[in-house]
Amino acid sequence: MNTSVGGKGNGLAFAYVTSLFFAWGFVTSLIDPLIAAVRRVFDLSLAEAMLTASAWFIAYGLASLPAAWLLSKLGYSRAIIAALGTMVLGCLLVPVATIVDVYPLVLVSLFVIASGVTLLQVAANPLSASLGAPKTAHLRLTFSQAFNSLGATLGPVIGSTILLTGGVFAADAVITASTRGESLRSIDFAFLAVGAFFALVAIFIWTARKRIDAAVEGKQSEGVVSPFTAFSSPWAVFGAVAIFFYVGAEVTIGTLLIPFLSSAEGLGLAAHEAGHMVGWYYWGAAMVGRFVGSALLTRVRAGVLLSICTIVAASLAVVVTQTEGATAAYAALGIGFFNSIMFPTIFSLTLERSSASASATSGLLVFGIIGGAILPPIAGFIADKAGAVSPAFFVPVIGYLVLVAFALACARTRVLNADAPGNAAGH
Repeated sequence: MNTSVGGKGNGLAFAYVTSLFFAWGFVTSLIDPLIAAVRRVFDLSLAEAMLTASAWFIAYGLASLPAAWLLSKLGYSRAIIAALGTMVLGCLLVPVATIVDVYPLVLVSLFVIASGVTLLQVAANPLSASLGAPKTAHLRLTFSQAFNSLGATLGPVIGSTILLTGGVFAADAVITASTRGESLRSIDFAFLAVGAFFALVAIFIWTARKRIDAAVEGKQSEGVVSPFTAFSSPWAVFGAVAIFFYVGAEVTIGTLLIPFLSSAEGLGLAAHEAGHMVGWYYWGAAMVGRFVGSALLTRVRAGVLLSICTIVAASLAVVVTQTEGATAAYAALGIGFFNSIMFPTIFSLTLERSSASASATSGLLVFGIIGGAILPPIAGFIADKAGAVSPAFFVPVIGYLVLVAFALACARTRVLNADAPGNAAGH
């Protein structure tokens, strides 16, 4: 078997791994239409519905270290298969939760799925970086992240069609046992279909496990290093804070967009139409932005480009809070384009400047993703109290201002670790 750099073995193994980026991008963005669905089906406030995102992203904080331990014990291919199996289990739990008609059980199901996604990310990111020459790691990760964005684009489009039509979302529908039942079955169908997809990917990876293991032979993980050792580095801490506010802002906007675009403040669209716009315009713009950003990063310093993107994103979020209608709607959707480079750029800038080990720094940065569990409910609470969605955008405004400070600091400081792996993760 040819597993040399650029050989057939590496190329096929990389194709298998790239399919994983698509898978977790799709299921993560499916949360956006799911929030709108559970809010109406279970008669929840926006803050309560936002717990759907919290159940998902809190898994990153709780499962990241156990995931690193599992990776060190199982190796790449078996860890990936275990992750996909966990995701399938979570998808099977969703119908159980809807049959007993208990919203907290839906949250438990999502936590199980997200725990599998956490393990998948811990394994897939370094695996993608290992499948070839170190000098082309950035290209491989950018390519994989583009497929992650493709999945994130299609998730809300397909999910909205399934979750936000018929039942309680039908025109002039009255919420009855019959219409609720129809919508609950739509939720079941969506997650059973996703679970079947994960099962197929697991089978796909199982058949390729020897090829994957051969391609990264001698490049296995250095072992589990506690991310808490990274607290000795101010840059590692600052980077983790930046990741916390970036993911929190990105997820908050993604989860607010469907109710915002459906409201009189936005465009007054039907829920499924709003979901389609979120997929094509918000997440689709992020996908395009990753290609554009990758090209710009060959000519513009990362700290400078990140500064520009964070300032524009903060400005657009402020526009949403101060306007309404099409101006506010397209300002909110446009933030997706400027979000595109933020996660990987924050990651690489931190690795270059951190005085802690790369593995410890990376672990602390992954832990920062828990911001996606904390900021959305705060935004939902603000929207409920204000009786309008637009004031909730002050939450991402604050997040982007923190990112502006991080970006400007990076632009003004020297690189500490010139050999640090650039763009070491995808989101």
